[in-house]
Amino acid sequence: QVQLVESGGGLVQPGGSLRLSCAASGIIFSINAMGWYRQAPGKERDLVADITSGGNTNYADSVKGRFTISRDNAKNTVYLQMNSLKPEDTAVYYCNAQVRTMPAYGTDYWGKGTLVTVPS
Repeated sequence: QVQLVESGGGLVQPGGSLRLSCAASGIIFSINAMGWYRQAPGKERDLVADITSGGNTNYADSVKGRFTISRDNAKNTVYLQMNSLKPEDTAVYYCNAQVRTMPAYGTDYWGKGTLVTVPS
């Protein structure tokens, strides 16, 4: 069993910053990619950013230059530094991790989400 626990969401004014964290715990052999997704009301869940175990990153066009994803492999934790926040960044942010619980078995795990609100 693997758990992902997000923290760091909240209410922030436009132009402000937040830092999200997501820690994975449980039976973990290794973690491949980790990432952040978000889902705004009435919309689908979309990728925000992800990062491989080697540190290669990928960002949605809408957040490039404003958000930075990073990870601490020793702590099985991924971070999302969000700067210059806009009202359109308002969403529930979900952590995702591709976890191997055994050398030959891996699957995706999701956190329960953390709400980020940027009022207009």
